[in-house]
Amino acid sequence: MLVTQGLIPAAGMGTRLGPFTHAIPKELLPVGEKAVIEHVVEAMQLAGIEEIVVVVSPHKHGISDYLGSGRRFGVNLTYVVQDEPLGLANAVLSGEHVIDGSFAVVLGDNFFHPKSFLGDLISYHIAKRADATLGVADVEDVTRHGIITVQGDRIKDIIEKPMPEKAPSSLGSIGIYVFEPDLFDAIRRTKPGYNGEYQLTDSIKVLIELGKNVIYKKIDGVHIDVGTPKDLVWANNWHFRYCGCE
Repeated sequence: MLVTQGLIPAAGMGTRLGPFTHAIPKELLPVGEKAVIEHVVEAMQLAGIEEIVVVVSPHKHGISDYLGSGRRFGVNLTYVVQDEPLGLANAVLSGEHVIDGSFAVVLGDNFFHPKSFLGDLISYHIAKRADATLGVADVEDVTRHGIITVQGDRIKDIIEKPMPEKAPSSLGSIGIYVFEPDLFDAIRRTKPGYNGEYQLTDSIKVLIELGKNVIYKKIDGVHIDVGTPKDLVWANNWHFRYCGCE
């Protein structure tokens, strides 16, 4: 169960970050001295991941221009195009043909510190012999996350972005996962949801319904979904204050 492959979904439109994202992809917005997606690539490399698939939309050429082959990060990058904006699960499925074993997924517009978060999650996944492992945290705004119901270290259910009064807990998925290839079959079984998109949350529910070992691990440290101008400012303020950068 060695995890040497990773997948970074980076095909989203970033509408909440307009007008910035009218000019550049949201994943290339800076946190500190680097684009936010570069922090994700570095975390994968630190976790021992050598092969990374970056899923982009047809018009997001700037990401490959910025990251290149991956050589300067010590990894090999492969770019896959999600032809239509059909949701996160569909973006992950777009990379199936270049994934051949256990793999990690980290959203390309999320900032984490310390970068050891992914290696810790992978070690936990392997130790528990899991089929899927979600990184979670106590979240303030449940309407921005998949919220889980748990029994021990297993996930019994997950609800995508519930209203506060319907949230079963405050434990929310924060965009980092480790999966076995069975996920791809679960995605193919997934029905389209809101706006006709295929939600990764619903695919995880399929794994649960199939009796797979779907577990979670609380992630320590800082997690910021750089999805709004306010979040972008917060990530940069935190980075410059605590990462030794001025």
